[in-house]
Amino acid sequence: MAGIKALAKETAIYGLSSIVGRFLNWCLVPLYVYIFKPAEYGIVSYLYSFTAVALVILNYGMETGFFRFAGKHEDSKRVYSTSLMSVGMTSAAFILLISLFINPVSDALKLPAHPDYVWMLGVIVALDAFSNIPFAYLRFKKKAVRFASIKFLNVGLNIGLNLFFLLLCPWLDRHCPQSIGWFYHIPGGESYGIGWIFVANFITTLAVLICLLPQLTGFRYIFDRTLLRQMLRYSWPLLILGVAGIMSQNMGQIIIPYLFPDDAEGARAMVGIYGANIKIAIVMVMFTQAFRYAYEPFIFARDKARGEDKTRAYCDAMKFFVIFGLFIFLAVMYYLPVLKRFVSPAYWPGLDVVPIMMVAELCMGIAFNLSLWYKLTDRTVWGMYLSVGCFLVMLALNLWLVPLIGIPGGYMGSAWAALVSYFLMMAVSLMAGRHYYPLPYQWRRMSLYALLAGALWICGEYLLNFPAHMWLTYASRTIMLSAYLGIVIKCERRR
Repeated sequence: MAGIKALAKETAIYGLSSIVGRFLNWCLVPLYVYIFKPAEYGIVSYLYSFTAVALVILNYGMETGFFRFAGKHEDSKRVYSTSLMSVGMTSAAFILLISLFINPVSDALKLPAHPDYVWMLGVIVALDAFSNIPFAYLRFKKKAVRFASIKFLNVGLNIGLNLFFLLLCPWLDRHCPQSIGWFYHIPGGESYGIGWIFVANFITTLAVLICLLPQLTGFRYIFDRTLLRQMLRYSWPLLILGVAGIMSQNMGQIIIPYLFPDDAEGARAMVGIYGANIKIAIVMVMFTQAFRYAYEPFIFARDKARGEDKTRAYCDAMKFFVIFGLFIFLAVMYYLPVLKRFVSPAYWPGLDVVPIMMVAELCMGIAFNLSLWYKLTDRTVWGMYLSVGCFLVMLALNLWLVPLIGIPGGYMGSAWAALVSYFLMMAVSLMAGRHYYPLPYQWRRMSLYALLAGALWICGEYLLNFPAHMWLTYASRTIMLSAYLGIVIKCERRR
């Protein structure tokens, strides 16, 4: 149980930086959707989906590989410096290539008029990929507070710059243009629009890299080719896994513009609506991410232990993940009428994707928990099979459902495709794990908790919903949310 307490403590710290940080960044979404039309915001959502894929490619599984080899190698600094130099060289090469071929890349992304957007995001993603290794080193050394501090700085600076460029600068330009004209008018001033979002991100990324200098200096750099080959053999399936996984996660935003070539404006509007509404469901993603930050070092550290304590720790981690994941689902769905106010009414037609994506992300989180069996047995190729399978199923469902539904609601096809694909990946991972690394997960108990949460959601949504007296609705839902926690706590104490 001590291991679970340590995991919970680190998850809380990482969660503070991840969940609170992402929440604060999420608060920028209302700003974006009230300033920009769905088609304009659609470009932001579309481009960031591609950068998410590029980030995974540029990391090529080295983050997890670092944890695996640093934990068992006698010289963790050698592992760290080898990882750092490898990712550093590939990131530098990426910046060079995207600078040389910026126009063809912009054309391929259907943004020939905005190569500056593409170049800025290319540099951002390369620097982020490089920064992930020192961030991983902080996690390995259990310096969660420093990790969280830099992440908070990242978020705070990004928010501040967004407010500066999108709100303050237009006001200053109208009342005191000489104060900002030296930089503001160069790209076009207020007419540069969403471009200022990328400028803010660019500056923030550089600032984070500067903050990580203590993790990049003060030691001797050693590039061990033999060690790198071993790490790449371990990590290359994780690259395929990661690329397929992140493309699955961003499938809707990536594929919709290519499915409606005759109505580019309508397709971008769909991407904007879909992207804005899944930001409401991102609370589940943030929880999963926070858990992942603490869980990977945890499982590799616990792998050295023996006996029932290790097995029980893995099983308890899964159970508590499900418990808190279901609580987050209920909380978001119960207070969705309030949360939807964070986006413009023009985006409300897409609210139906929220419960679907919440359940989909919960399934994805469970699948991540189940992934420990192929990571601990060095069968990472299984992760590749599962992720590629999930990607292919999701791609096929998107190609079928999105055009079938059409404009303007085709994004619902993407949401259902995500749920079906993640559920299948979770189920297959469970069956394979039972064969290669069987663990006594408490599936019966977790299933009962899921049924309880489902029943409470239906009750709050349909039986105790009073549109004319919303205060009564929220009071009833708050009581039911408390009842869920009370029942779970009581059941766990009886264990």
